[in-house]
Amino acid sequence: MNLADMFGKLNEMKQNMENVRASLDQIHVEAESGGGMVKVVANANKQVLKLSIDPSVATDREMMEDLIVAAINKALEKAEEKGREELSKAASGMLPNLPGLDLSQLGLK
Repeated sequence: MNLADMFGKLNEMKQNMENVRASLDQIHVEAESGGGMVKVVANANKQVLKLSIDPSVATDREMMEDLIVAAINKALEKAEEKGREELSKAASGMLPNLPGLDLSQLGLK
């Protein structure tokens, strides 16, 4: 593969990644804490979309805050994982499988 072909592949991969990144808004994940007392929905771009709190939790402010933080953190972890999976699918076959390859270095995070 010559250098021009390699740069063409990189540009194609970057465009694919940008398309995937735009589609991440449509991928939703849900997480909960406190046995479902607090539920959070986030998208794969790591944006919280919805927060549901069981009214029974409202009487204990400290517990409610802890459950909210836990649910949000779980949702954002799931969202990041799902986003990584989608970006990885888009990149498969376009770059050699190099251990430690960090796509964020190419602006593809």
